[in-house]
Amino acid sequence: MIKFYVSSVSLFSALQSLGKVIESKNFFPILDCFLFELYGEKLVITASDRETMLVAGIDVITAEGSGSFAIESKRLPESLKDLSGQTLTVTVDTDYWTVNIEYENGCFNLIGCDSNKYPPPKSLKYTAVTVNVESQIVLNGINRTLFAAAVDELRPVMNGVYFDFKPDSLTFVASDGYRLVRMRNYAVKCGVETSFILPPKPANLLKGLLPNNSDIITITFDYNNARFTTPDFEMFFKLIEGRFPNYKAVIPVESPNVATIDRLSLLAALKRTSVYANQEKGRVKLELSENEIHVVAYDIDFDTSAEEKVVCRYSAIPFHIGFKASLLIEILANISASEVLLQLEDPSRPAIIVPSANEDNEDMLMLLMPVLLDD
Repeated sequence: MIKFYVSSVSLFSALQSLGKVIESKNFFPILDCFLFELYGEKLVITASDRETMLVAGIDVITAEGSGSFAIESKRLPESLKDLSGQTLTVTVDTDYWTVNIEYENGCFNLIGCDSNKYPPPKSLKYTAVTVNVESQIVLNGINRTLFAAAVDELRPVMNGVYFDFKPDSLTFVASDGYRLVRMRNYAVKCGVETSFILPPKPANLLKGLLPNNSDIITITFDYNNARFTTPDFEMFFKLIEGRFPNYKAVIPVESPNVATIDRLSLLAALKRTSVYANQEKGRVKLELSENEIHVVAYDIDFDTSAEEKVVCRYSAIPFHIGFKASLLIEILANISASEVLLQLEDPSRPAIIVPSANEDNEDMLMLLMPVLLDD
């Protein structure tokens, strides 16, 4: 018999976060459940889909006995959602796996499962590497790069965020082949040279879980698996296997034509004019002349067009180049600086977009491939 008292708010908050790991359809029925483990006055809850496992602990008010059990994941969070700040009395009969949850005005009766069927976390090899990084650095790196990752079953290495550790820096990279984002942080002094590719599901989970503060995350990883440990949770997950492309090779060494542009002005002009672009191709043309960018979109098939002038600082040769509007809009939306530098070499070569001023210890670069224009 296991019995404990716990806050409905604490339990619901934990289940809500952990439930994002569980898939709607699982090959193993036990993975439809949360695993509960009671150690003294600490309740440890686990959710898993085999490749990703999330573990979080909450404090209980009082407890009688200890042990573990599993509960199906769909009903319990839904039933706790509207219980405001009540104390729950949870009683588990470990002989028959019945679970009774009492609160002020009623109770829930559930059938639990034998916790021994729940899969353990993946073990890391003794050769695993461990590095410590501030939470806000990892959160910022994921937030600023994940949007550029691919969704490609044939090239899974392109689907995640590449963590490139150097002795004096940590670089986050994502690319879908049309755009590339490189976010380098020099505040990380991990002292090693290694790397791994963070899969998209753990990356999206971490975006919602990591606090934007200086808490230390301990990242431990080998060739196959990784573990992120924070003060509030542990996440185990299978890494994307394979070699990330040499991102440095595609970044132009020299781009002599540079325009300094108000980011929001260009972003707004692109949003307005791209409505009139061919909906299938979604292309816009940027025509650069002295201190001015002419943003042009058109659809030859329907004889529609739009154009807008944006003031900038530009004194190089007249230049025109085409981009897919949605990709350029997304890049500009993921830069926080008030001004950006648009660095161009040739209409057929990648464009570089960087903030005019980086945050402390950061070096951010975004690359976008051009598209052919009808004219």
